[in-house]
Amino acid sequence: MDGNLRGLNIFLIGMMGSGKSSVGQVLAGRLGYRFFDADIVLERVAQTSINDFFAREGESAFRDLESRVLGELAAQTRSVVATGGGAVLRRQNWSYLRHGLVVWLSAPVAVLAERLRGDETRPLLKTEDLEGKLKTLLGEREALYQEADLMIETTAALSTEEVAAQILAALPRVLKS
Repeated sequence: MDGNLRGLNIFLIGMMGSGKSSVGQVLAGRLGYRFFDADIVLERVAQTSINDFFAREGESAFRDLESRVLGELAAQTRSVVATGGGAVLRRQNWSYLRHGLVVWLSAPVAVLAERLRGDETRPLLKTEDLEGKLKTLLGEREALYQEADLMIETTAALSTEEVAAQILAALPRVLKS
């Protein structure tokens, strides 16, 4: 399948809970690519959890480290990279993302909230009003997500494998344009 891609990386962007990590693993397997979860790489570099790093260093330092990690991942080839949900906020990160094909996994706020309810690992979601916070974050990021090369709708009804299959089916169309 990689013939058309010629080793080009695929970067998955989208809100937390949109399925980037789980879809990315399946997609990488089908392509014979490596899979990187940028958040996990970031935790390894920081030698602490994102929650702890965020609490100790703040969001600005987190975004700096996120950019550094993304730059290193962009230098790879034949990789699928699940980015953090806010990676699109910095223009610098787009220069890294443009080293590959950018796929936006879009999911309705209700689906995101259902998937993320009870998740204590995400510093930006430490709130009583989960859906309200997700709507606010999506409002801040949606125009940036729309800069992706490809948008795939994910819903509660679609399995990880079905979403990966949709991406693979759309690749030849996107690569021609």
